[in-house]
Amino acid sequence: MSFKLDYNNKPEVKSMSEAYTDVMDDILAADERVISIDADLMHAVGLQNIMDKYPGRIMDVGVAEANMIGIAAGLSYAGKKPYVHSFACFVTRRTFDQIFISCAYGRNSIRIFGSDPGITATYNGGTHMPLEDIGIMRTVPNSVVLDLVDSTMLKDVIRKTKDMDGVIYFRARRDNSIKIYDENSTFEIGKGNILVDGSDVAIITSGIMVSESLVAADLLKKSGISAAVIDMFTIKPIDKDLIIEYARKAGAIVSTDNHNDNGGLGDAVAAVLCEKCPVPMKKVSVGDNFGEVGSFEYLRERFGLNATCIVQTAKSAIAMK
Repeated sequence: MSFKLDYNNKPEVKSMSEAYTDVMDDILAADERVISIDADLMHAVGLQNIMDKYPGRIMDVGVAEANMIGIAAGLSYAGKKPYVHSFACFVTRRTFDQIFISCAYGRNSIRIFGSDPGITATYNGGTHMPLEDIGIMRTVPNSVVLDLVDSTMLKDVIRKTKDMDGVIYFRARRDNSIKIYDENSTFEIGKGNILVDGSDVAIITSGIMVSESLVAADLLKKSGISAAVIDMFTIKPIDKDLIIEYARKAGAIVSTDNHNDNGGLGDAVAAVLCEKCPVPMKKVSVGDNFGEVGSFEYLRERFGLNATCIVQTAKSAIAMK
């Protein structure tokens, strides 16, 4: 692991979808066992642009996500390395039995990209807005669950998962993310990244909430509060040692989650604290709600997934010490 921040709260030039196609191009060229499967969303991520380079190794199964997982399980059994992609809601909620039985229970390895998680589904609305996907995938025995923040992380993690066994789920938005990391950064799956050190409260975050957490830490600093920011991009297996270290150091924890209040990053952090190092903790999440139609900016405000809410929650957690 060797990462460096390149953060100015501005969007990346390339979208996450373009980054996904670029790295899939790289690993398809490097390993003939890699197979890419999509569920009628190839144009959404750009895979059609490289399809002719890899005959028979980039497939579109149509709107049939459960069948896609079954195909991937069979390919894994035959020695291939399948990556599958669809909306995060459809590739987790709709396909859970196939993931659980055909892949996890059957000991077949699969890498699942769920795109547009949480409020990033925007105008696709509540039916397409996965606010429960992390909770669903955490229940799969021995699964790996990742919430990726920018294209640098996405490309590095996809390369690292190519030769991993088991069920690996990563979620990321399709459009342009806020840039957090320098292009040469690398990441260790299972380890959190300390982006800002702090001693009064630790903000544990992932995905789209990382940039808002950094803004919140700066606002807290201006009011005399020292806030750590930790990018806990691996939600399972979670970095227990780092959580415990900052629970002891700061004495208060805030989790921030582009997810509902049940089963997400906040619950994963709370489970560690409850068992290993109980300290005051507060969650920032969508709550116990369905998604709805709206712009990204509207939904961020609607559900309180913003720096202002993080600041208020951090002060509340500190007051509980």
